[in-house]
Amino acid sequence: MDPGASSEASSADRLARLLQLARAGADADGFLAFDRWMDLVLYTEGLGYYARLRSPLGAAGDFYTAPLVHPLFAAAFAERIREVRDRIGRERPFSFVEIGPGDGTLAVGIVSALGPSLEPQHDLQVVLVERSVPLRAGALARTRQVADPFGIRVTVADSVSSLGPFEGAVVANELLDAQPVRRLRWNGSEWRELGVRMTGSGIHADEGPPAGAVSGPALPASPPEGTVFEFSPTAEGLVREVADHLVAGVWLLDDYGMEEGELLRAHPEGTLATVRGHRSGSDPVARPGESDLSTFVNWTRLRAVARTAGLEVVADRPQAEALGAWGFPRLFEEAVRRAGSSEAEVRLRLSVKNLLFGFERFRVLELAPARLADRFRTAT
Repeated sequence: MDPGASSEASSADRLARLLQLARAGADADGFLAFDRWMDLVLYTEGLGYYARLRSPLGAAGDFYTAPLVHPLFAAAFAERIREVRDRIGRERPFSFVEIGPGDGTLAVGIVSALGPSLEPQHDLQVVLVERSVPLRAGALARTRQVADPFGIRVTVADSVSSLGPFEGAVVANELLDAQPVRRLRWNGSEWRELGVRMTGSGIHADEGPPAGAVSGPALPASPPEGTVFEFSPTAEGLVREVADHLVAGVWLLDDYGMEEGELLRAHPEGTLATVRGHRSGSDPVARPGESDLSTFVNWTRLRAVARTAGLEVVADRPQAEALGAWGFPRLFEEAVRRAGSSEAEVRLRLSVKNLLFGFERFRVLELAPARLADRFRTAT
């Protein structure tokens, strides 16, 4: 059999099964709200984009994330985590929790940097919270390989809530942008729900009546007609979940986005994007299960949800500034001294330039339980 035909058959089967699930979840008119569609095509076990055996990351995948650019990114996160652990107390049990570790690159880098400085009888554990079974298995194997020599226990979990109350550091890198979003369009008098509609001739983007009440912060009041507003109940629920279980420590959120006012002015049509093979698009029904879907994080709304949940912002700054505050210049100089050759130093400098200037839209938000915020606050 022709390998290409086999691959095409697999793709066709995936599409058929996803559409079958979509039709089962749609209303009587064949309409499915966008957050339900996004969850279906990204996370359905065995069918969704993030549930495939093929990793979406790197040159052979569809996109790069900062941890793949250079290990110094992870080393800077490790510096901040080490500081958080010192402020909690090294004699206390400490959990480093990464939500959405992907292929494990960031966790591996953080553990590699933390391990050498740990005490012989430390009580530090790593927990990888990942929905995708294939990604979870790969991340667990890679992280355990580097953690075992340092006596660091590595486990996986389906959710933060399954951990119970804990003290430590939570990391989420490029997680919230890929959480299912509701997309609403203002028609001049009311909000309409955007989504997809299944018909006898296929599937297409469409709108329908509101799919339910909006919890949390209020929607924008009377924006210009045609404005699309995006928010993620899933991401907001995750904020509340972490707030309920992080007893002491800091949540480090690194992602791309804008303030709500900026989003409404700069992107009145919304920020939904697809990516496949390092090429971006905008059609949410193109190659479902084979293309990534993402939207910008609404930082204004996210901070409001965090405050209501009992978390306080202890630092909020561009990614480059956060790395700098965590000791990146020193880490870079140490890496230059270890480069070994002029060619290696050039590669290092190019990677660092990409980290510092290639992620301009990225911010790092640090959240801590409000009653302990001053203990974990950093210089701005």
